[in-house]
Amino acid sequence: MRAVLWPVLSSFLLPYVSATPIPVDSTSLGVSLKSERSWLWGWAWGAESTVSVVDRSPVLSFASRPAAFGAEINDPILGYVIPLSSFTVPCPANANASLLPDNTGCPRLCISGEHQPDPSETWIALVQRGGCEFVKKVREAQRLGARAVVVGGDNPELSGYPDALVNMYSPEDASDIHIASTFIKYSDYVHLSTLIAASNTSHSGLRTLSLLITAEYSAWEWYSPIVTFVVILLLPSALTFVTLLIHRVRASRAAQRDRAPEDVVHNLPWRVWTGSGWEKHDSAEDPYAPVAEEGAGADADADSKPAAGETDASGAPAEAPEPDPSTSQPPPAPAPAAPLAWFDTQRECAICLCEFEKGDKVRVLPCHHIFHLAEVDEWLIQRKKLCPVCKADVTQPLDAPPVNAEQQPSSRPASPENATERTPLLTDTDNNDS
Repeated sequence: MRAVLWPVLSSFLLPYVSATPIPVDSTSLGVSLKSERSWLWGWAWGAESTVSVVDRSPVLSFASRPAAFGAEINDPILGYVIPLSSFTVPCPANANASLLPDNTGCPRLCISGEHQPDPSETWIALVQRGGCEFVKKVREAQRLGARAVVVGGDNPELSGYPDALVNMYSPEDASDIHIASTFIKYSDYVHLSTLIAASNTSHSGLRTLSLLITAEYSAWEWYSPIVTFVVILLLPSALTFVTLLIHRVRASRAAQRDRAPEDVVHNLPWRVWTGSGWEKHDSAEDPYAPVAEEGAGADADADSKPAAGETDASGAPAEAPEPDPSTSQPPPAPAPAAPLAWFDTQRECAICLCEFEKGDKVRVLPCHHIFHLAEVDEWLIQRKKLCPVCKADVTQPLDAPPVNAEQQPSSRPASPENATERTPLLTDTDNNDS
């Protein structure tokens, strides 16, 4: 049956086969161009190719890999596949002729027998790996008139190489090679050689089969150099951007930790300066609400009016209350004047360096420093949670209340007997006495 179909197939295909590879519609021949490798390996190793026996039903295809030298398989190549050992032998001048295995295609080869391929027809040489470099095999097949070369792998049991596709490179100048070549695995080479030996088709007296070589070029194979170049350029920039982004995130978190929460700041006490004293307000009140003009000053003056024996804002002593005429007993003696708290004597904001004016709202920090309310709120919430003067953390309670001058221990020892090595030799009292 195959002998009957082949003349019909050859009558339609062979007139279109010429010395130059021509486009062939492999779909009409039922050839599957799918490869065994994935797109990732195709991107790494280049184009893939397929060697198909088209005069079989169904069509038999073998995965192959084009060589890195010679012509590219841009268009499908259709021709007769003929092993070089079927019509050539190593020339007598070849010293290694007796050591070379069959069908290695190593130069130099001489025609043996009365049959050889027709130079006017497109035929494809079949050789096997081993004996010499790939480029020498292809160059010798080109000299004999082949239009393409299929190189089969070496026996893995003898060579130790795995039965896999390899990349055929040229260690020397291969600019003189203008035919295409591709590599197939050893198992596929054995299968193809067995089919040729059992074929009923002959060409110029040699057993042969019709072979179609096609190549696949994916988008990755065409754009991989561009993609690699772009990745090399963008990778440092991307790493720099990620580094800066991480740094910004860490800096933002650190800055957030350095700020005071709004609820903590808004719960701090605040006051209003009335011109002669401080009008205290509860932290639950809204400090940004407008303050009533009428009555506020009188209440503030009443609240801020110093008691008997105390000093007012100007430092003058307050007048003692007049005795009650309805009682015969004299009024009790006034209590000794309490020292004025140091934070109540502040009359200037340390942030804007401006004196407080009547109606100014101030915020009292836990360290007893006072500032304009809007200014210190912005500082604590947006910048730092530390007092602008003493650097005390407003979110933490003070360790101990401020100590007055009267409560400070004297630097002079009570007697020379309880003096230690850390007792100063001279004190402020000694300096004053001297």
